[in-house]
Amino acid sequence: MIRLHCRWRNPRHPAPKKSDLRRFAAAAAAAAGLPAQPPWDLNLLFVGDAAMTRYNGELLGHAGTTDVITYSYFDTADAWEPGETMIELVLNPDAAAREGAVRPGGYSRELALYLVHGLLHSAGEDDLTAAARRRMRRREAECLEQLEADFDFAGIFPERPPFRMETFTTGEE
Repeated sequence: MIRLHCRWRNPRHPAPKKSDLRRFAAAAAAAAGLPAQPPWDLNLLFVGDAAMTRYNGELLGHAGTTDVITYSYFDTADAWEPGETMIELVLNPDAAAREGAVRPGGYSRELALYLVHGLLHSAGEDDLTAAARRRMRRREAECLEQLEADFDFAGIFPERPPFRMETFTTGEE
């Protein structure tokens, strides 16, 4: 069983319902091939471009923003205690909005992809070589297809409706 801890620090996009996100994250972890026992914690932090740029620089030494940063402790643990944090993901809904505008499935599918991508890294996949990238893309597609059978990504990660300027009259002139 996976225990989810989530912090939504991106006011430009609506936060998902925690119960929906919990179910989705557990299913995504299973699809990625991560163990469910003993119970472990998954920490998700959703931030914007400015914070992601800072994290990317401070934590990884990379310049600019990115879509997801993964910290997995499975690769260093032979065993773990129940309730121990095993994965921390920093996800960027701003990047999902940009990329989702030009990719099939839009923002919601893109953000689901970032979660799956981070979990696949935690399950041992990498994308550092061309062959590894092809395998990662194949695994992402397999996981997303499996998840789409049971989840409505737009229901989990709703898009903020575009701002509309309304004009009206009060009837008084």
